[in-house]
Formats: sequence, C-alpha cells, structure tokens
Amino acid sequence: MSVVDDTTTFGRARLSFADQAEIDDFVATLGRFERGEISPDAWRRFRLVRGTYGQRQIEDAQMLRVKVPQGVLTADALSALADVGERHSRGFGHITTRQNVQFHFVKLHDVEPAMRRLADAGLTTREACGNSVRNITACPYAGVAADERFDVTPYAEALTRYLLRHPLSSTLPRKFKIAFEGCPGDHVATAINDLGFRAVVTPDGRGRGFRVTAGGGTSILTASGQLLHEFLPASEVFRVAEAVLRVFHRLGDYEHKQRNRMKFLIRTLGWTRWREEYDRELAACRLQGTVPTLDIAPPASEPRPDWAPGPSPSIGHITARVSAESVSGPGLAPIVVPMFHAGDEAYARWRATNVRPQKQFGYVMAVAAVPLGDLTSEQMRVLAELARAYGDGTIRVTTEQDLVFRWVNASDVRQLYRRLAAAGLGLAEAGTLADVTSCPGAETCRIAVTQSRGLGRLLEDHLRARPGLVAAADDARIKISGCPNGCGQHHIATIGFQGSVRRVGSRAVPHYFVMVGGGVTDRGASFARLAAKIPARRIPVAVDRLIALYASDKAAGESATSFFVRVDLARVKAILADLERLAASDATPDDFVDLGEEADFAPEVLEGECSA
Repeated sequence: MSVVDDTTTFGRARLSFADQAEIDDFVATLGRFERGEISPDAWRRFRLVRGTYGQRQIEDAQMLRVKVPQGVLTADALSALADVGERHSRGFGHITTRQNVQFHFVKLHDVEPAMRRLADAGLTTREACGNSVRNITACPYAGVAADERFDVTPYAEALTRYLLRHPLSSTLPRKFKIAFEGCPGDHVATAINDLGFRAVVTPDGRGRGFRVTAGGGTSILTASGQLLHEFLPASEVFRVAEAVLRVFHRLGDYEHKQRNRMKFLIRTLGWTRWREEYDRELAACRLQGTVPTLDIAPPASEPRPDWAPGPSPSIGHITARVSAESVSGPGLAPIVVPMFHAGDEAYARWRATNVRPQKQFGYVMAVAAVPLGDLTSEQMRVLAELARAYGDGTIRVTTEQDLVFRWVNASDVRQLYRRLAAAGLGLAEAGTLADVTSCPGAETCRIAVTQSRGLGRLLEDHLRARPGLVAAADDARIKISGCPNGCGQHHIATIGFQGSVRRVGSRAVPHYFVMVGGGVTDRGASFARLAAKIPARRIPVAVDRLIALYASDKAAGESATSFFVRVDLARVKAILADLERLAASDATPDDFVDLGEEADFAPEVLEGECSA
C-alpha cells in the first residue's frame, strides 16, 4: 500500500513499511502453535520478530511494539495508534527511548487486528523485538536544525527499507541497533549503538558522508562505539551495514544470551581482528555486486512544505474530548489535566523551554513534553489534528519520549500552545531536569526489579513544583531503568537510577543505584559512575542534594554534564551516604511498598524474552 498520493499527508508521506501477507502468516503460525504443531520456543522466536513480547503477567498479556522509523509519525499514523490503544490496550500508548510506540496488556488474539489497523497507516511491528535489526533512529531535528550538516532522514529511511525483512535482519545472535545524527550535538546517542552514523561534509561542501562508529552499547558492558570510518561516502551506507551484519551473523555468540551483543564479539576478537573480518566482508560486498550503492541526492534540508493547513480544533472541543476519555487496566495511567485558560506566564515559560527556531526563516520547532512517554488515544487524535493545522502533517518522536512539531509558523505558536495545554500536553521544561525519561519497569517487564515509572512520576511531580531547582540544574538530565539493561538509558544520564533491592530484616525494600556523570558528545559516550544505593522514596532528596552540589562547586560557566563527569566521586558519595542507611527501626510502612504500587514490595525477576 502506498500513501504517497494521499493529499492529507501534506507532501510528507512515506511508502508503507507494512506487509499484509506477513500478518496472515502471523495468524497461521499462531494457529499452528495453539494446535501444538510448533513448540513454545519456536512460537516465541517467531512472535518476537513480529514485535509481540510476553509481559510478566501470567494471564494473556502481551506488549506490542510498533516501529516508528526515524521517529517520523504522520497524522494518519497517529490516528492508527490511537485506535489500537483504545480498542486493544489500556487506552494509551508508551513512547520508548528508541522512537517506538508500545502498547501493553494486549490480548494475543487482538494482535492481528491491531497489526492490520497499523498496516492501514503504513506502520509495522516487524523486527521491533527479537534478535533483529531494531528500529533505526534519527535526529528528530533533522532537516530543520540550524546547525545540522545535512538532513540524515532520507539516508536513515533508505537503510531502514534495505534492512527491513533482509535475510540477516532477524537471524542474528542478538539485537542490533543503528542511529543517524546530522547535528554537531548527538540527539540520538549514536555512540551507544552497534552502528552510529554522524553526518560529515567534504571541505568544499559538496560531498556528503558519515563518520561511522561500531560496537557501542550499555547494560552489563558499557562501550562507546569505536571509529570505523572517519569519512564514509553516503553511497556506501548499505555496504557498510551489511558487512558488519555479516561478521556478526557469522562469528557472533548464539549460546550465551547475556554476552552476545556485537560489543562482546569485538572484545573477544579484539578490534584489529574484528576489523580484518569486517574489511574482508566489505570488499566482498563491493566486488560481488550483491549489495547496491545508495544512489540518492536529497536536498540538504527539508524544503518548505506547500500545503493548505487543516482546520484547527477549538480549545473547548479538545478539553471536552480528553476529559471524557477513560483508560483501563492495571498499572500507572496518564494523568491528563486539561488547561482551558493558559495564561501569559505559563505560555512564556513554555516558549522559553519548548520552542526553538528552524533554519528556515519564519518557522519554529515546538516540543510537546509527554510525562513518562504516555499518550492517551484521544491525545493522539488531537495531536494528529494539530499536526495538520499547525505543522506539516507530521511530528517527530524524540529519544527523551517527547514529540516535536516542525514547520510551525512563528505567528501560530501561541495558538498551538493553547491547544496543547487544552489536551494536557502544555508542560514546559522540555529537555530539562524535570523532563524525566523512564522505561516501563516492573509494571510489565519480565526482567525489571522496580517500578521505574513510579519513580519517574514522583520525580517529575517533585521537580515541576520547584522551577528554581530545575533552572539551577542547567543541562542535567534524569533517566531511570528498572534493571541493568538500561532501556531508560540511565548509563548516559547526568543523574541515572537503576532499580535494585535490599532487605531490611526479612522484608524487601525497593532501592535504586544512583549514578552520575553519563552523557554523549561528538567525541562519544561517557558512562555514569556508581555513587550510592538508596531507598526509592529517598531519591527526590538525593536529586536535591546533587543539584545543590553542582550549584556550589561548579566552575564558572561549567555545565552540569561536564561537572558530574569530572567531580570527585568521593565527594558525591559523601553527600549521599546518610541516605543509604535504613535500619528496621527507621523504616516506615511506605518504605516497603514500591512507588506506584499498593502491596508490599516482592521483587520477582523472570526469564526475559529480549534474547529468546
């Protein structure tokens, strides 16, 4: 199905990523499994590659992950996601740190109709999970950022289409991640990807290429990607990606699930030997003629869209719609607080933190901050309407779990803000300490220890009530993961939290490892250092102290990111040491209940399906 000729897409349409025959195959294979014709392990491997992941709940509960290539969502795609959330999930969806959208508590027999509705809008779940090439991410500001070298979106999309359903893409030892960045700053953390592509231009400004790194990752072995090519002509992107995948497919470890990402293969072989194997495969790709060059010549930035804006929904209508919607099911749900009258002070604060100019004169980018990355179905529908009325018919998903409107006329910013506020999406402080990133945690994930979303909500509430503290934190970011795997990217956070547990007497108390000093720059990734292990309910106090330390000890003009990279770790440990201590005599009843839960904390880590 092609949506290119659909006039409602305002010239920003894409060919479909979906395949209806593939959904038919899903239905047939599910039938075979239910009749006992294939084993549970074979069924699990099959459904994971189709984006269907078993939750920790014993009953029929699946997580369905939808790929959003390069983070680009059309208005039609938003409407499809809204329908899936409403009909087959809890009435809302969750944005991930890899520009996907996930739905939880989906019944297995609801996966097929969900997939078909997504396919109507060109979306797919193929290779969203499992040992496959995952969603290829790209800078959400690509094409409109004033400081970008060139728009990386067409190149990232071309590689997505080349690798989607490629014979190697779902037969790897482990998942494989790719990211593209065109700006001097790294908005998608290319350094922690298996392959990272950073835009480079030749000195004369005519030749486009990429600085390529390989072997990045976090989890139990943090690694910043190593330099593979200082300048790779853009035409060679397919060949480089395939050569790396061939080496990983041929030499990777298929047996040890905790040690089979590509970074482990590089460490085992050594960079020199791995590079020799890669060079051999790259030469074969070139000489055999089986891998094409990438022959495209898109403009260096997005052309101004020529569209007739859609009708803008009224503030009252938006407020009524999002207020009337109900969400269902277990777990934390979005708290939607529509603002019917958004005053000048609130608007000024939002504009200062959430709006930045485009390179194209007269237009801006506007960020809708999405707490915990959760959007209700009606909010998605409103966003689709606003994208048509005030943008170019699309929005971009960020790795911070927010949304970016692009091509907003500078004269329309106030009207867009008033409608976002009416939809409960008018929060300021996007990209600040208050804009907390979190994985789903133990609410649904089989391998998580703690309810990371509960901590995320607590911290957002705590920080948004203290704008002075947020302002003092400069560029510091908070990221939370419920386990060491790092889906919340806590390893590269200024202040990161990793779920853990400690026993006080015979009872379990949810704890978090406190880590400081992570981040990514154009030089690569720095990984956060362990400073403390603190009971979950004391984390807000820890954050307050860390920001106070930065404010008192920073050098003139020093950013929070730079400060926490260089600060003496002993100094950090000293200011947090008393928070670590928790004796039975000091504990309150709440200490034994995880954030966002009601019953006593009873951590249960199950066998994960990440590498099944």
